[in-house]
Amino acid sequence: MTTATRRILVVRLDSMGDVIMAGPAVRAVAAREDTEVWFLGGPRGKSAARLLPGVDELRIVGVPWITAVDRPVDAALVAEVDAVVEECRPDEAIILTAAHQSPLPIALLLRLAGVPRILGASVEASAGLLDGRWIPGETFPEDIPEPERNLAIVRLAGYALPEGDDGALRVDLPDTRPAALDDLPDEYLVVHPGAQYPAREYPAHHFTEVVRLLVEAGHRVVVTGGEHERALTAAVAGERGIDLGGRLDLGGTAQALAGASAVIVGNTGPAHLAAAVGRPIVSLFSAVVPPERWAPYGVPVELLGRRDAACRGSRATLCPVPGHPCLTSVAPTEVVAAAERLLARA
Repeated sequence: MTTATRRILVVRLDSMGDVIMAGPAVRAVAAREDTEVWFLGGPRGKSAARLLPGVDELRIVGVPWITAVDRPVDAALVAEVDAVVEECRPDEAIILTAAHQSPLPIALLLRLAGVPRILGASVEASAGLLDGRWIPGETFPEDIPEPERNLAIVRLAGYALPEGDDGALRVDLPDTRPAALDDLPDEYLVVHPGAQYPAREYPAHHFTEVVRLLVEAGHRVVVTGGEHERALTAAVAGERGIDLGGRLDLGGTAQALAGASAVIVGNTGPAHLAAAVGRPIVSLFSAVVPPERWAPYGVPVELLGRRDAACRGSRATLCPVPGHPCLTSVAPTEVVAAAERLLARA
């Protein structure tokens, strides 16, 4: 007898790094032979979701309570979620959220759209919205890495990683290699100076000095960044580094990171992308969010930045402390020394 396929809608509506850290949970759901995984993501996580192993179908809806989306919560949004559910017809939905988020707004829309079973983690009462509710801090610990939180949620929903899957972050690299990577040296380091929020940025002039010191120490340095970061990457690369700013999509960036001996990056999506391709990371980690939850996962990491800064745990997007001390206090020489330590461990 052929087992009927169960269609599972996994929901993670956040940015690139959040989606990448949902990857092990997605693989756990996909490991069941009777499941087909549909992934519901947001606009900022779309490119990352396309790289996740285990996703059969991807649909995108932007919701303003998760990331900055210029749209109201109105009938059009309700209709958009209805359309996804009508097309997918899921047997159940599993909502993945961070500790500061609630699954209940999207659970309400999914319930109104007719999803018969909805699961998630919530500290708030959820009768009628969640069929399976697990309380963070009670059902599972709060101060655990985000990939482990996601795995805890799907494990409680009945899904586990298959034997041989270590739970590391992973992405599928594209089959074709961008021409921009053709002339890269055999060995190089990647510096990624940009970050989604200013409060997480290491100063550009410090990054420029890091590149200079690395090159003087005999390393080749590749500087990566998005289209909107071309001026930043050009300034950081200067005449010494190889500037790839704006020349790669996310898949191409993953390929560039995969070829690096180590990656130097702030607390931003490409840090988790670097972890997903198994690279050692020098993490310039702002104190605004806890590294226990958000530091690069599953790879060798040198974590730099003042943990005792006044902005600690504030979740600020603009640094509230004059001088941005949690990161400006890290000298470029310390960054280079951390990179050298990682290389010595390889």
